[in-house]
Amino acid sequence: MKNLTGAYCVQKCLTGVLFIIELASKCAVSLHSCPSTCICASDLLSCVSQNLQQLPAPIPAMAATLDLSHNALYQLQNHWLAGLPRIQILRLSHNHISRIAPQAFHNATYLMHLDLSSNRLHVIEKQVFHELISLQELLLYNNQIVRVDGRAFIHLGSLRKLYLSWNLLMDFPFSSIQELHHPHLRILDLSSNKLPTIPIAEVTELPLYVKNGLFLHDNPFMCDCTLYAMFRHWEKYGLNSVQDFREEHTCLAVGQPQSSIRFFKHYNIFENCSLVHGLMAFPITTIKAVIGEPLLISCETSLQDEHTSYMWTLPSHELIRFPGNINQTMAMYSNGSLEIKEVRQQDSGIYVCKANNKHLMRNETREVNVTVHYKKSEGESFNTGLTTLLGCAVSLVLVLMYLYLTPCHCCCRKKVPTPSPPHECSAQSSILSATPPATDGPNRKISGSRHVVFLEPVKETRNGKAKLATSEDFTDAKNPKIQQMKSDSESITSVFSDSPIMP
Repeated sequence: MKNLTGAYCVQKCLTGVLFIIELASKCAVSLHSCPSTCICASDLLSCVSQNLQQLPAPIPAMAATLDLSHNALYQLQNHWLAGLPRIQILRLSHNHISRIAPQAFHNATYLMHLDLSSNRLHVIEKQVFHELISLQELLLYNNQIVRVDGRAFIHLGSLRKLYLSWNLLMDFPFSSIQELHHPHLRILDLSSNKLPTIPIAEVTELPLYVKNGLFLHDNPFMCDCTLYAMFRHWEKYGLNSVQDFREEHTCLAVGQPQSSIRFFKHYNIFENCSLVHGLMAFPITTIKAVIGEPLLISCETSLQDEHTSYMWTLPSHELIRFPGNINQTMAMYSNGSLEIKEVRQQDSGIYVCKANNKHLMRNETREVNVTVHYKKSEGESFNTGLTTLLGCAVSLVLVLMYLYLTPCHCCCRKKVPTPSPPHECSAQSSILSATPPATDGPNRKISGSRHVVFLEPVKETRNGKAKLATSEDFTDAKNPKIQQMKSDSESITSVFSDSPIMP
C-alpha cells in the first residue's frame, strides 16, 4: 500500500514538472515568435508593405520598434498595443487610418516616437494621446485634419517635435501651447495649411524657444500690417522659422491666390503700415549672477493684481508654481518673483515666467536670461590689460639686462703672457669646429679639411697675437708651419668665410 502511494506521488510530481516545462516552452515561443509577414531582428519588428489591415499575430513581446508603414490599416482599436509593453517607436505612415479609438494607446507609456503621417485623419480629439506621457516626436503631417482639440496635447509633457503641416487646418489652439505644458517643445510645424489668420497676441507671447521653431509659411494669410511686423521682427532676430523658409512667407492682398505677395521681397507695399513695436518686442532680460550668492528674479508683467497666478519654467524644464511645488534650492512668492537661495553653475539659462489673469482673461509671458559667473577675489585689483602690459615691460627689462650687463667670460685654458685686446677675447671664445678641440702640445691633430679652424691659444705668440694655421701647414708633422694672422680685421673677417686662408 505504501509503495502504491509513493509511486502515485512520484507520478504526480513528474506530471507537474512536465506541465511547467510545457508552459515555459509555450511562453518562450510566444516571446520569440515572429509573424510570417514580418521581419524580426532583436527588438525590431518590420511589417512594411504587406497589405495588412490589422496587427499581425503572434507579436513578440520584446519588440521596441514596430514598423507598419505602407499597409492598409484603416483604424486603431482600443488596447491594440497591449501585447507590446516595451514599444518605443511606432511607424504607421502611409496607411488609410481615419479613426483612432479613445483607448488605442492605453499603457503605451514608453512610446517616444509616433508616426501617423500620410493617413486620412480628420479630427484630433482630446483623449487620443493622453496615455503617451513619454512621447517626444509626433508626426501628423499630410493628413486631412481640419480641427485639433485645445486639450489634445496637454498631457504630452515630454513633447519636443510636433508636425502638422500639409493638412486642412483653419485655426490652431495656440493658447494650449502658451500654457507652458510643453517645456521641451522646440518644433511646431503648421506650414502648408489653410490658416487665413493667427492670433498675433497669443503667438507673440509664446516663449522664444517655441517661436524659433514655429513654422507658419505657405499659409493663405490675409495681408496685415501686424502680421508683417511680426515676421519682420522674427527676421531681425534671426529666428530659424523665418530664416529657413524666407521665400515661402506670403500673404494674399485681395484674398485670391493670384494676389500672393512675398513678405520679404515686396516689403515696400507695407511701408505705410504703422508698426506696433511694443507688441513685437521680445520681452527678454539678461541678469548676471554670482556663484554662491542669492538671486531674485522678478516676473515683470502688466498683470500685477491679486487675480494673477504665476508659473516659471526653469532651464532644466522643471515647472515651479505658487503655492504648488517648491524646489528645495528655490522659493517662489505670490507676486511671481523667483528666488534662487544659492546660485550654482547649472542655474544659468533661460527662465520663462507665465502670468495668467482669469479675471481679465489675459496672460503674458516673460523670459529672463541668467548668466552665472565666479566671484571675483578680494585681492584682485589689477585690470587684466594692465597686468599683461606690466608683464611685458618686466620681460623686456630682463632681456636688456641679460644682453648688456652680463660679463664676457673667455674660455681660455692657458694664460697668455701678454694680454690680448678685449675684442680678440670675444673672437677667440667663439670657436666653431666640427671636431672637438685637440689636446695641448706641439703634436696636436686637426681636421684634414681645408677650412679654417681656430686652435686654442698656444705659448708661442708675437706681440700678443695668436697664430692661425691651415691644414696644409701640417702636412709635415715634423716641421709644422705656422703663420701669423696678417691683421685683426682679416682674422675676424675669415671667421665668416667658407674659403680657406692661403699662406
